[in-house]
Amino acid sequence: MLTIDALREYGADVETGLKRCVNNEQFYLMLVKKSVNEAGFQTLPDAIAANDLDAAFAAAHGLKGVVGNLALTPLFDPISEMTELLRAREQRDYGDYLAAVAEAHRKLCALCE
Repeated sequence: MLTIDALREYGADVETGLKRCVNNEQFYLMLVKKSVNEAGFQTLPDAIAANDLDAAFAAAHGLKGVVGNLALTPLFDPISEMTELLRAREQRDYGDYLAAVAEAHRKLCALCE
């Protein structure tokens, strides 16, 4: 169940996220629930697999904004690092980043059930 305490345990910076939602817990929790369905969570690994760094950058950048505004630190950190590498169109193995994002996303989805 998604609660403020569960998000704290997950590693989210709940105080920052709440401030951005004018301290409205229900609004914040609703946005967090919506965030798990962002298309970028599928687009990003697909674009990396296709070696489409432009599409991967667009997906990573979009996700970075969403999870950053909600202060979802376990997702924000690897996505933020990927975004900067993709901004530079760096050819590399993004597998570790994708794994970290997938695991953090899976945990957040479990909280939202």
